[in-house]
Amino acid sequence: MTTDATATSDALPELDPANPFAAPSTLPFELPDFAAIRTEHFRPAAEAGLRTQRAEWEAIATNPAAPDVENTLEALERSGQLLDRVSTVFFTLVSSRGDDELREIEAELAPKMAEHHDALYLDRRIFARLEALADADLDDETEWLLRTYTKDFVRAGVRLGDAEQERLRALNSRLTTLETEFSQRVVAGMDAGAVHVTDRAELAGLDDATVAALAQNAADRGRDGYLITLQLPTQQALLAQATDRGLRERLFTASLTRGTGVDAESDTRATLLEIARLRAERAQLLGYPHHAAYVAEGATAATTEAVNAMLSQLAPPAARNARAEADELAAAQPEAPLAAWDWSILAEKVRQERFALDDSVLRPYLELDRVIHDGVFYAATQLYGITFTLREDLAGYTDGVRVWEVREADGTPLGLFVGDYYAREGKRGGAWMNNLVDQSHLFGRSPVVLNNLNITRPAPGEPTLLTWDEVITAFHEFGHALHGLFADARYPSLSGTNVPRDFVEYPSQVNEMWAHNPTVLEHFARHHATGEPLSADVRETLLGSSQYGEGFGTAEYLGAALLDQAWHQVGPGDLPEGPDDVEAFEAGALEGAGLHLELVPPRYRSTYFNHTFGGGYDAGYYSYIWSEVLDADTVEWFTTEGSQDADGGLNREAGERFRRTLLSRGHTADPLSFFRELRGRDAVIEPLLTRRGLTS
Repeated sequence: MTTDATATSDALPELDPANPFAAPSTLPFELPDFAAIRTEHFRPAAEAGLRTQRAEWEAIATNPAAPDVENTLEALERSGQLLDRVSTVFFTLVSSRGDDELREIEAELAPKMAEHHDALYLDRRIFARLEALADADLDDETEWLLRTYTKDFVRAGVRLGDAEQERLRALNSRLTTLETEFSQRVVAGMDAGAVHVTDRAELAGLDDATVAALAQNAADRGRDGYLITLQLPTQQALLAQATDRGLRERLFTASLTRGTGVDAESDTRATLLEIARLRAERAQLLGYPHHAAYVAEGATAATTEAVNAMLSQLAPPAARNARAEADELAAAQPEAPLAAWDWSILAEKVRQERFALDDSVLRPYLELDRVIHDGVFYAATQLYGITFTLREDLAGYTDGVRVWEVREADGTPLGLFVGDYYAREGKRGGAWMNNLVDQSHLFGRSPVVLNNLNITRPAPGEPTLLTWDEVITAFHEFGHALHGLFADARYPSLSGTNVPRDFVEYPSQVNEMWAHNPTVLEHFARHHATGEPLSADVRETLLGSSQYGEGFGTAEYLGAALLDQAWHQVGPGDLPEGPDDVEAFEAGALEGAGLHLELVPPRYRSTYFNHTFGGGYDAGYYSYIWSEVLDADTVEWFTTEGSQDADGGLNREAGERFRRTLLSRGHTADPLSFFRELRGRDAVIEPLLTRRGLTS
């Protein structure tokens, strides 16, 4: 007889039934009821969720029945529904509108969540039940699920001795605490580093809408004048527009020195050193030479040798191209030596001279709602037949967050898409996608996916006008959303974007191509006041300028990717001793790779490299370029084999093939097998080299 501990798990009396997390949401598609959720609900719901799932795991471990799919694999998949509900909403709010109280709860929960993870993956009793299923007759997806669980248990340390497991638990708990601390300090550094301007003249070069938005930033924070809030990457968007060189230097310096001790409360150096040291110790405890080797083994790259080979192939031509671009920019500013804070504005100047194009020309044609509705959504409709209906009856978690119902071409409901596009105090930098509800046939659930961007909110009554980079970001994040919306898996842990981190960026990068598709571009790039489209000349120029600046773009990205590997391809004793040594370690790593370029600093310096020290992309930031090899090869397929009547692949036949072979599959098998099914071969790097202008 099978023991089913999950049947009544949500009904345990430990949590007040009035708590909105006590039962699944009754809203369409189980969208969290944000209107009912308050901060005081999180602690009791999380504690109850942890206790409930532990009880579920104990029931699996002690079940006297012989292991089978239902009482072991499916029981694991069914466990933790209460915890999933509360943690999904909690971490969404921490990222999107974090405040001191939420961050305090986050700091409390972090070590508990690490301990909770270990309670499962170090449980030898459950692992024995998984091993007992090795010879069972399973369907393909269930066999892959078993293989995935078994591998994850082994990599988590289930085969270590008791003493080693005890040390591992301590390391995991401490690391989770430190990663949370690092992320919180990065947000604090962005706030502390905001550049306050009182003299309107310093904002020369910025259009009236941008100036009004900066005034609104200051007013929102109770300050006079204007406030330039920092974005997560080193480069800041306004560096391409501000003609006051002194302001550019202030802004660039504020960005580059975050976390280095200029503000004691947001100094991240000691934190990142301890993170790197403990990750290195943990890797050796688990039998790996360093943390990067551990990470690569669990990804499609498989080895750090493969990662290093790719990065070393790209770094020299990227540095060469960046230096050539620097020479060109220096010639455009003969009155002063070229400095890093001059690069963006001079690049815009040269680009405008060469292509008669800059952001001031484009922005009036790139209004947010039109970009989303007539660009992002339109491309998805042309490719996949899906439609989007704004659900004004469904509330987001703060003002400006909108919810759309997504339907198939035949009207069948597919899921919900939630868009949160504006920057706000307490929101972490960058852009991201996450699921609020995972698709799963096991639970009969459809997906609810969320996109976050960080666009400066305009002054009341003004349109939200985007830069071209922000347009590309919107298409990119929606590529992740499609990966989640089209998920077609039985098991939630294999659904949608639950794939290796060096594969997850691939579908999102492919989706960027549609911003450049002439039909899509003509559809969304229209003047916000007149509705007039971009002129044919400007459209052609925009599409023809796509390779301009790739030396800089590739070099700054590779700088960050190589830093990430440098911190994680060493043992505990090979790391800097103290905070004052961080900068020298960073410089040495870049020098060794041939990318110590004063004019082109890494996209993220170590002190605000949240991808790697905040967790999630640790030793995995190479994933973007690794995925771009697949992306560039796939774009070539769309524009050749997938194209019909010179449409560049913007047709239902090509879209359905991409959806069927790749977007819908999640992690239900080896992800690279999906690519091979699409292309009929392994990926080749030549399309990427051509795209980035890295061919000799």
